[in-house]
Amino acid sequence: MSEKIVQLNEEVIKELVRGSVEETLNGLLEAEAQKLTQAAKYERSEKRQGYRSGHYSRNLTTTSGDVTLHVPRLKGISFETAIIERYRRWESSVEEALIEMYLAGVSVRRVEDIYA
Repeated sequence: MSEKIVQLNEEVIKELVRGSVEETLNGLLEAEAQKLTQAAKYERSEKRQGYRSGHYSRNLTTTSGDVTLHVPRLKGISFETAIIERYRRWESSVEEALIEMYLAGVSVRRVEDIYA
């Protein structure tokens, strides 16, 4: 009598994890912009270094799925984040997994099926 007491929907869990990763990364980007400008969003202070000029969206592929990052734009200061490398579109673990699959002899079509 092995009845399932708790059923987990794997897709729902994956989406929760992906959403959490996206929220965390966007929060870190926001905190980094705040530290650079020395002021919070819409805050006026004499210590302020630069000004915000909105944000741009950027996709990043992670092991949790594709996440959309909202990278702040700043005027008067160059914003280069320490969270992700410039022009980087993949998390390094995704790239390593693809290389390992290729070296193991997994066909390109199969890798594409796994990745997509």
